[in-house]
Amino acid sequence: MSQNKNAAADQSKVMDKIVSLAKRRGFVFQSSEIYGGLNGCWDYGPLGVEMLNNLKQQWWKSMTYRENIEGLDASILMHPRVWEASGHVENFTDPMVDCKSCKARYRLDVLFDELSLKRKKEALRELEPGKFEGQLKDELVIEEFAKRTATDADSARIAAMLPCPNCGNKGTFTDARKFNLMFKTFVGPVEDSSSVVFLRPETAQGIFVNFLNVQSAGRQKIPFGIAQIGKAFRNEINTKNFLFRTREFEQMEMQFFVKPGTDDEQFEYWRAARMQWYVDLGMPREKLQWHQHPKDKLAHYAKDAYDIEYLFPFGWGEIEGIHNRTDFDLSRHEQFSGKSMKYFDEATKEKFTPFVIETSAGASRSFMAFLVNAYDEEQAPTAEGTTEMRVVLRLHPKLAPTKAAIFPLVNRDGMPEMARKVEADLRQHFRVFYDDSGAVGRRYRRQDEVGTPYCVTVDSQSLVDQTVTIRERDSMKQDRIAISNVRAYIAERLM
Repeated sequence: MSQNKNAAADQSKVMDKIVSLAKRRGFVFQSSEIYGGLNGCWDYGPLGVEMLNNLKQQWWKSMTYRENIEGLDASILMHPRVWEASGHVENFTDPMVDCKSCKARYRLDVLFDELSLKRKKEALRELEPGKFEGQLKDELVIEEFAKRTATDADSARIAAMLPCPNCGNKGTFTDARKFNLMFKTFVGPVEDSSSVVFLRPETAQGIFVNFLNVQSAGRQKIPFGIAQIGKAFRNEINTKNFLFRTREFEQMEMQFFVKPGTDDEQFEYWRAARMQWYVDLGMPREKLQWHQHPKDKLAHYAKDAYDIEYLFPFGWGEIEGIHNRTDFDLSRHEQFSGKSMKYFDEATKEKFTPFVIETSAGASRSFMAFLVNAYDEEQAPTAEGTTEMRVVLRLHPKLAPTKAAIFPLVNRDGMPEMARKVEADLRQHFRVFYDDSGAVGRRYRRQDEVGTPYCVTVDSQSLVDQTVTIRERDSMKQDRIAISNVRAYIAERLM
């Protein structure tokens, strides 16, 4: 038990270091921090917004730089009937309980999930005395507990037995009540029921209602996809783990429309493609896993669903979902709007409602996963022949906010002037940073900490033969190359 506690404490320290670095170096700030902050909302600083844009650009290229996927940017505000058709008004709810003693609020399913196996077993025994006596296998406890907490009656009874994680008082929870996660607002000057609209909780519905618009304008034939990057909003009961669960976030979604009967094949294609995207951008395969949604836990629209999960310091967490949404969405929008959402195949003269394969990635969560994955500490040699702790973000060069830093070795003898010329040439093509403050070793460390892959140093030899040293972040290896080749050297490694 003590080993588990120590491991958890170590992982918590790692997360604290990453959050601290994110603020100190301008990746992520708490929203409205000077007023005490707004829980579940974050601001991306100078380096953060650059890295986030790089991430979104890589996703956009991977999706839309192909013949059969079109881009879209749909409005955040949509007709309220959209959310009735999609099922969000009816189904997009979480059960919520409050502690009467300390007023802490919990999602009931999260409260149950975080219970220890021992406490789950005790709850089962209290629920049905005599039925769950003796030794129970862990898998059986988890399975039985999941069954019991899936029913409203048993959920309420179990909640009544539990101590509050915040204050420790037992049996103080209110009855569970449904809590819709959509933010409401009003359109127009009168705030009444006729002017209610919602901030979208997902970007997918903007794609579905524009299916035929995009298909016609792009002259696309099934199968084809529509991709979109945009903000979504969810009034989460509990936000936690930095950027992992927030109330305002960005999604990168692609809906791929296919002929019914070909959906299983397309589903497997996109599963493989999306996993490979993370690996190609530097995620170790052993830190990624698939989680298949059990058949009895599938969303109301899904035939099959898998999550790509990343191993965060706090455990496995979803960063992308791949779902077979069947023809649910288009059929519902046809039903609620009265407008046909069917596709006519000119070749076969068939008319059908397409099935949809969805890839839905969280830009914010992916950003966090890449940041966590890149963070490293190691002992590195110094110029004095000793070693020191080096903090380095081993970001893939395509994601790194700054591609190169340019240093004059010293601020004299024409080195700053030459370094500025190198900077001016590179700045036309890459985001670069000029630094002439402090020892070169210190400058290297500052760039390591923000993930800059290359550092270019102008020294006395540069004045003689027009060459510079380029130092690579991860290996710390240095190459001597002609100034005229620096741009091509960096560009080649960013391909």
